[in-house]
Amino acid sequence: MTYLITGGMGCIGAWVLKHLLERNARVVNFDLSEDRHRLDWLMSRDKQVAITFVQGDLTDFEQVKVALQHHDITHVIHLAALQVPMCKANPVLGAQVNVTGTTNIFEAARQTGISHVVYASSIAVYGTAEDYPPGLLAEDALMLPQTLYGVYKVANEGTARIYWQDHGISSTVLRPYTVYGVGRDQGLTSEPTKVMAAAAQGQDYAITFGGRMQFHFASDVARQFIHAADHPLAGARGFNLGTPAVAVQTVADLLMQLRPGVTITVADKPLPFPEAADPAPLHNAFDSIYETPLVDGITETLAHFESLNG
Repeated sequence: MTYLITGGMGCIGAWVLKHLLERNARVVNFDLSEDRHRLDWLMSRDKQVAITFVQGDLTDFEQVKVALQHHDITHVIHLAALQVPMCKANPVLGAQVNVTGTTNIFEAARQTGISHVVYASSIAVYGTAEDYPPGLLAEDALMLPQTLYGVYKVANEGTARIYWQDHGISSTVLRPYTVYGVGRDQGLTSEPTKVMAAAAQGQDYAITFGGRMQFHFASDVARQFIHAADHPLAGARGFNLGTPAVAVQTVADLLMQLRPGVTITVADKPLPFPEAADPAPLHNAFDSIYETPLVDGITETLAHFESLNG
């Protein structure tokens, strides 16, 4: 088995590469970027030698197809995307990378005989908390994205449905909420990780949003993507990740308890997403669910940052 990871230079992608290498899997990283700083935070350069690095442009169909053919890819985990701020700053490029790029993945899979694709979506496909009834967001909740990034992710889920309908290519999409951990240094919901990095250095931090949300440890998210790739389901299936909803203030309080002397403030303004989605469909579909308790994930992340600080 050979896994193609798109966006392996990103946070979740770097963790996916790390976990696959720990299994001695054959891995190919397809990414336009050659910046390995997140990989360097997770593993030594000696270990990275086992990765086949392909510098490629996701918007170029032929490059994508050649990568799948040349490396005899059997499993695809598609994570490459431009995130909320970048899509807002450059909508055309955001659509080219996030929408055209995902279509290229599905079409290249079809043309090279790959029957299953795993890819990333986001809580950003949904609207604000006020758009839904109280309680956990239902599996079939209406998608009402408030950002271009969210719109692009909705489009990708439609593309996946059509590729199953027309070509029998199955897919699994996972929709994380706030991913945290070493490597999460960009994107709308990266601030909880940035505050952990600051706390590890004894620095104060002001988080610019508040409210309640689900927090997912990056290592867990990566392992869930790998599990989904290893256990294909029929159809174009989409799942929200679990973990209980927690106030951003609770994260700040935990950090201040774990690192006394650090002051962390939290703004009142919540993000334009529901508080929490129902994880029951994910739990029902897969026999392995990865959900590190929040305090354990924060503790591990702090220790990891401190080790990187030397």
